[in-house]
Amino acid sequence: MARGTPALPLAADIISALERAGDPQRARGQQAYMKSAMPFHGVPVPTVRRLVRSALKRHELADASVCRQAVRLLWRKATHREQRYAAVEVLLAPGHIPWLMLASVPLIEELIVSGAWWDTGDAIAINGMGAVLRHCPAPATALLLQWAEDENFWKRRTAILAQLKFKDATDETLLRTAIERSVNPASALQGGTPRDARFFLRKAIGWALREYAKTNPQFVIDYVNANSHRLAPLSKREALKTLLKTGAVDGPP
Repeated sequence: MARGTPALPLAADIISALERAGDPQRARGQQAYMKSAMPFHGVPVPTVRRLVRSALKRHELADASVCRQAVRLLWRKATHREQRYAAVEVLLAPGHIPWLMLASVPLIEELIVSGAWWDTGDAIAINGMGAVLRHCPAPATALLLQWAEDENFWKRRTAILAQLKFKDATDETLLRTAIERSVNPASALQGGTPRDARFFLRKAIGWALREYAKTNPQFVIDYVNANSHRLAPLSKREALKTLLKTGAVDGPP
């Protein structure tokens, strides 16, 4: 970490707190569960969040630029995975959400691509890229349409999940297009194994449809019925989960 960087005190404070809170026995289990090459300190995620909140109270960040510096310091210099979790928590802290504009997209893209796993990528997609989409709908929509057919499947997953919390503000065209591009990807994708790509894209499609079914069940019913022959069983099962519970549908098509 460079001396004199405005974000350095926050990053150093967080790293020190995580080291003190570590549990080596828990760390081994976490690393195995996450299939992570990077070791863990052994700090539960709720504790990571609490430590980050406390550090942010001691080191309030002045603006979006300093926030991005802090996130990059924690992420790029991380020796343990919880430091990357902390970077995501700094980026997505409630007081920092208004700073998530187009200028944050290069950082968001870096975290999604280099993180290449659901434990960091999903929160960034839903709460990070989702915030950018709310703040800058037209350019962010255009970008997500590009990501929906990117060779990196984590960017595709982000395009599918970015509207997960939008409810009646969901752009159905964007949702449908993002899903369509990944129902049967035409080419080999980067970001993990082919098996990972299939699983995480299919799961994201089902998850996005399941959430939107709570707002517009007919859209989801119609989409699944029209594309039953193309959607993977995992996607259909996830998409209809809530509708099956409420009796809106009798069973998978």
